[in-house]
Amino acid sequence: MPDVTVIGGGLAGSEAAWQAAEAGCRVELWEMRPVKQTPAHHTGLFAELVCSNSMGNLSLSTASGLLKEELRRLGSVVLRCADASSVPAGGALGLAREDFSRAVTEAVEGHPNIEVVREEATEIPDGPAVIATGPLTSDALAEKITALSGERLYFYDAASPILFRDSLDDEKIYLASRYGKGEAAYLNCPMDEEEYYAFVEALTTAELAPIKDFEENMYFEGCLPVEVIASRGPDTLRFGPMKPVGLPDPRTGEEPFAVVQLRQDDAEGHLFNMVGFQTRLKWGEQKRVFRMIPGLENAEFARMGVMHRNTYIKANHTLEATMRLRTGEPLFFAGQLTGVEGYVESTAMGYIAGVNAARVARGEEPIELPRETMIGALAHYITTKDGTLQPINSNWGLVPPAPKKENGRRLGRQERRERQAQMALAALDEFLGVRAAG
Repeated sequence: MPDVTVIGGGLAGSEAAWQAAEAGCRVELWEMRPVKQTPAHHTGLFAELVCSNSMGNLSLSTASGLLKEELRRLGSVVLRCADASSVPAGGALGLAREDFSRAVTEAVEGHPNIEVVREEATEIPDGPAVIATGPLTSDALAEKITALSGERLYFYDAASPILFRDSLDDEKIYLASRYGKGEAAYLNCPMDEEEYYAFVEALTTAELAPIKDFEENMYFEGCLPVEVIASRGPDTLRFGPMKPVGLPDPRTGEEPFAVVQLRQDDAEGHLFNMVGFQTRLKWGEQKRVFRMIPGLENAEFARMGVMHRNTYIKANHTLEATMRLRTGEPLFFAGQLTGVEGYVESTAMGYIAGVNAARVARGEEPIELPRETMIGALAHYITTKDGTLQPINSNWGLVPPAPKKENGRRLGRQERRERQAQMALAALDEFLGVRAAG
């Protein structure tokens, strides 16, 4: 009989299982793939990246950068594997997709306290358990979760296409990162004005793939399909994912009218994904429309863009900031199922759930991370928000603000963000010191 059961081997479930095992608990980790696949996954590996292969900005002047640094200091296995599987991505943490998932799988399967069960879980486990089945939870278990937590919510998420590098035209694309930050890591496909508006016209009139019971207003604003962005106005794309600012073409020295960026998707550099090009277009339409982009005329697709429905629970009505059910049962939830959005955010909720499931298994009280930290603030927000909970990423509005002035000197925005990060990390270090002393 395990001390802790974890259902789901995504980023959150892998992190939860690892943390509980590191605390000395015997852990049983259930993952239904590859026995039963989801509409979005392609492998049986743990922590498979379904959408983008980027974990966001690395800088501590960004909320995403702070969240990652907090997880590193907490001993996150997911962040350790991510750092070891990084690929050039300018100032972001881009990952070699399969290398990363394989590293997490090997780490988790190799832990002496973790036993992996490759079956579909259709019941809520007894005893301390973590449900981290993600937004694509199977129907059988989803019904059990609904009975425990009340009405489920959902939104639609999408993934970008991935292209084979050797099918791209090097005569038309150029290598650069925006404003020259970090190494030159992105392939850039420049468009002139005529090419851009022709592309927008084709994109907004292309045929969409049908989705059962689809509702237009249930998109997640942080991951809109590219055709939805384009439908909001002819210039929205070139002020969004196709923004050319800071990306001058070295052949002309001037910024193009618009740019499509491609980011490396594997360690070898054979695969590149289309940045910000999540889509619901039919597969044939994707090939027709995206091959209008200069440099992609003969592009071969390793993976087409897809859209899927994501489920999450009313964490603000059902969970404590410890990720435990408010009913007091030894049941914890983690990952996107809790209402956070993003790989790192999901991992953070997995950390909290795994640590606390282990504490309950040992007869201890679960803990909350300080609200001054990004992780603690995120957990507090999703479990206390008034009204309807919408999926949320880490952001600076969650943590205490830094002063706008210091010693009579006005602090710039980036400097204030860095101060917020320093305050958060100081609070985390103090928390860890207190826990070690206790």
